[in-house]
Amino acid sequence: MSRFRLYPTADQVAVLESHCGHARYVWNLALEQQSWWHPRRGPAPGYAEQNRQLTDARREFGWLAAGSVIVQQQALRDFATALAGFFRGSHRKPSFRKRGRGEGFRNVAVKPGDFRRENRRWSRVRVPKVGWVRFRRTRPVPAATSFRVTRDRAGRWHVAFAVVPDPVAVSGAGGVVGVDRGVVVSAALSTGELLRCPGLRREEAARLFRLQRRLARAKRGSHRRGRLKARIARLRARESDRRKDWVEKTSTDLARRFEVIRVEDLKIRQMTRSARGTVDAPGTNVRAKAGLNRGILAGGWGLLVRRLEQKAPGRVERIPAAYTSRRCSSCGHVAAESRESQSRFVCVACGHESNADINAARNIAAGRAVTPQGGRALAVPVNREPQRTAPPSLAGV
Repeated sequence: MSRFRLYPTADQVAVLESHCGHARYVWNLALEQQSWWHPRRGPAPGYAEQNRQLTDARREFGWLAAGSVIVQQQALRDFATALAGFFRGSHRKPSFRKRGRGEGFRNVAVKPGDFRRENRRWSRVRVPKVGWVRFRRTRPVPAATSFRVTRDRAGRWHVAFAVVPDPVAVSGAGGVVGVDRGVVVSAALSTGELLRCPGLRREEAARLFRLQRRLARAKRGSHRRGRLKARIARLRARESDRRKDWVEKTSTDLARRFEVIRVEDLKIRQMTRSARGTVDAPGTNVRAKAGLNRGILAGGWGLLVRRLEQKAPGRVERIPAAYTSRRCSSCGHVAAESRESQSRFVCVACGHESNADINAARNIAAGRAVTPQGGRALAVPVNREPQRTAPPSLAGV
C-alpha cells in the first residue's frame, strides 16, 4: 500500500471519527454473532445475510443511517475476509476492536475523479460524507480502486491506497547474503555490515519514563491522564516511524543488491511471549525476559522479513536457526565455548576470530541448517502457502 498523511479540518475529523465508530460497531456486532455460533444452533450468518441485517438496522436506527453505507458494508467484508484467513490458517482469529486502537475504515469503488492534485506537494481525496480532504503527496499517487483511512494513537490521520507494488529489481551482479537478526545489532550481514534500527534518543527515553510514572499516578478518567496518554502516544509514534523508515530503506537496499536473501526461520510470536506464568506456577526472570521481548520487538525483526518477501518475492529463504551462532563459518566446528561474548567469536578448533553476529550471518548465507555435530541439512523452503484443507464457506460457518 501507498500511505500518505491526511490533514482534515476540525469538522472533517468529527465525521471521520463517526465513520470509524460505525465500522468498529459493525465489526464487533459481526464478531459477536460469530461467537454465538454452535453446531446445535445452525450456521452463523454470512456476509450476504449480515448485509441484509445491516439494511434493516439502518432503516430502524437513524444514527446508523446517517453514516456511509459503503463504510459499514466494507467493515462486514473485511470481517468476512479476516474470518476466511483464520480458517485458512494464515491469520489470527478476529478479535473485538477497541476505541482508540486500530481506528479506520475502507472505501471502495474509487474513481479517478475522486483524486485532485492541488500543487507540487498537496492533493485531495474525496471521502464519503466528508468531502475533499487534503493529504501531503510525498510520491506519485497510484491508480487504486479502494483506499483505507486510519487514525493512530497519536491522533494522526493517514490514507493508504490499495495497490500491489512492483518487485524491486536486482541491480548489478547480485549474489547471496545472510542476515542475522539480534537485539544489540538489529541486522548483521554476511558481508560484514552491522545495521542498527534507530529508536528513541536517550533524552526521549528518559522523558518517556517520566511520563509513564506520572501516568501511573494519574486518576483514571481525568483530563490529566488523557493528556499524558497523548504525549506518550506521540513518543511511541516517533519511535515506530523511525523503525518503519529503517525497515523500508534496509529492505529496499538488500532487495536491490542481492539476488538471494537468507534469514533465520524464527518464531517471533513464541519468542516474545511473557514469562510471567500463572499464580500457581509463577515464572522466573520475568523482568529480564520482558526487557528481551522489548528489544526484539524494537528491532523490527518480523517487519524486516515481511517487507523483504514483498519486495523480493521468491528470493527470500528461511534457514533453520539452530546452532548458527555456535558454528565456525571457517572450519564448521560447533561449540558453545567458541562464542566468548555477545559480540566476539573465537573458534576453539581452528582459532578463527570474528564478530559473533557476522559469523552467524555467514552460516546463514551458506543456506544450510547446522546440526549439533557440525553437519548440514537441507534448508527449509520458503514463500509457500500452508498446506491445509480448504476453509469452510462463510455461509456455513
